[in-house]
Amino acid sequence: MIRLRKLVEAGAWLMLAVMVISAMGCSRREKEGPKGTEDNPWIIGMSQCNLNEPWRKQMNKDIVDAAAKHDDIEVLFKDAQNDVAVQQNQVREFISQKVDLLIISPKESKPLTAPVAEAMDAGIPVIVLDRAIEGDKYTSFIGGDNLLLGRAVGQYVAKILGGKGKVVELKGLMTSEPGVDRRQGFLDGLGETLGPGKIEIIYSSDCQWLEGKAVDDMQSVLARFDQIDVVYGHNDPMAHGAWVASRAEGKGREETIKFIGIDSLPHEGVQYVRQGILDATFYYPTLGPEAIETALKILGGQEVPKKTSLGTKVFTKDNVDQGGEVIEP
Repeated sequence: MIRLRKLVEAGAWLMLAVMVISAMGCSRREKEGPKGTEDNPWIIGMSQCNLNEPWRKQMNKDIVDAAAKHDDIEVLFKDAQNDVAVQQNQVREFISQKVDLLIISPKESKPLTAPVAEAMDAGIPVIVLDRAIEGDKYTSFIGGDNLLLGRAVGQYVAKILGGKGKVVELKGLMTSEPGVDRRQGFLDGLGETLGPGKIEIIYSSDCQWLEGKAVDDMQSVLARFDQIDVVYGHNDPMAHGAWVASRAEGKGREETIKFIGIDSLPHEGVQYVRQGILDATFYYPTLGPEAIETALKILGGQEVPKKTSLGTKVFTKDNVDQGGEVIEP
């Protein structure tokens, strides 16, 4: 049975109960025998930038589930608690522990570039998830196609508005590649429908992927603008936060505004569509299973792609029970 040792500081992650695992203790012991066996497993360090976002909790859970199928690996988790300096230090801790492979989902691209390079210089292969770092000093990057996602949202909004309406955009962290790409893709998807007298983005703010901040910002937006036709949240929690604020206003505007998000977790975005809270949610894979599959290939001496981009689909009330509709690149 695989042993996954939790070195996560955040109490919220403990509620996931990490299923199976941490009863074996937290100190790494040098073991004898061939590497990559049940008695002497490969050690993988996983640095998650934060566990405030449900999508990131799901990523960790999916890594746990995927790794639990293999008794020749052991995964150590660290939560950077949304702090770049903490995540930099955690990567260096993994280096000093001489883990066999590092998986990292960076808070920001630039500040994590140097620590990842240090791991590579130390002979530790690195898989980067979701948010790319600068340069190419890493082993493999796995992410969703955020430009495709944003473009698909833009095309969807242009269609449901018939080329005319008022849009509020609640952005993810704009110092991260997904936030930038979901913004640019959205503008590309709106295309010629974007502009005065057509579709207008009347308000845009960086809510840093957080539902609470989206609630606060949306309260201000509702007070300022009488007409809002669509709210585009760069993730489902922010779109849901906008709906919560609209409902709390008490004027019924949650019924007239269409709320659109990204992520499509079964218990979150997909459920919101079923409940009529979100008009649509666009799927962003958690990357956990792909990370473990890639890690096993690397540890087994196989070549892996430098970059892997995964596809998307959209869930609406018309297709949610059929598993959504795949969006072609």
